Amino acid sequence: MYPEFQQQHVLVSGAASGIGENVAQQLLESGARITALDLHTDTLDALVKQYPDQILVLRCDVGNFDEVAEVVSKAEAHFGTIHKLVCAAGRLQMGDITDLTAEQWQKTFTTNTNGVFNLCHHVGLRLKAQKRGAIVNISSNAATSPRMSMGAYAASKAAVTQMSRCLALELAAYNVRVNVVSPGSTDTPMQQAMWQQGSSRETVIAGSGSHYRLGIPLQKIATPAEIANGVLFLLSDQASHITLHDLRIDGGATLDQ
Repeated sequence: MYPEFQQQHVLVSGAASGIGENVAQQLLESGARITALDLHTDTLDALVKQYPDQILVLRCDVGNFDEVAEVVSKAEAHFGTIHKLVCAAGRLQMGDITDLTAEQWQKTFTTNTNGVFNLCHHVGLRLKAQKRGAIVNISSNAATSPRMSMGAYAASKAAVTQMSRCLALELAAYNVRVNVVSPGSTDTPMQQAMWQQGSSRETVIAGSGSHYRLGIPLQKIATPAEIANGVLFLLSDQASHITLHDLRIDGGATLDQ
């Protein structure tokens, strides 16, 4: 579907599971060369065996500015010019704001928000100099729709969404596009962790009046592949005139607000 990805170098964070893993898989199938970043790299062994010449796996704490600078340099040394970036690394933190500790709040922002800034800073400088490229950051529909017991997560994702829009403005003159994909409930390890804390697939689909949460009009949970489809489109030449966009992929759960 996207022949332009052949031999392009795409850096993907959070590539070991969920949405990031599916993005990496689809890009590899399209012929791209992938630098896959994650803290848990063992789960990427299957992709390494399947695409040994197309993937470089690097352990990275995206919340560490200097560590990100180092892995971006390693990626360039291995595969050359970085053409595109997908920031999919994320951390789920549940709990009422009045119950959260300062450490829980900070850790959420370190991964979800600082991690995106660190990658966009180091890779964005390169794309700006090249005067071409595309960035897709994974946010959440919780960035614009309040969720009980998800204040830290929702706030961290709201910051990602607005930061991405500002970056898109700053890089537009350099022919670099920046867009956001905002998934709703998706069948990933993060979502499954929420189900272990009292929620369930059925209650998410149905919604909850007592929690002021709408259900999902399409009556299903998204698959990681469905989210990845949107990411690849926004990275591709087919989206060549799209920037500053927030693509909501949530089955209608937030009424596209």
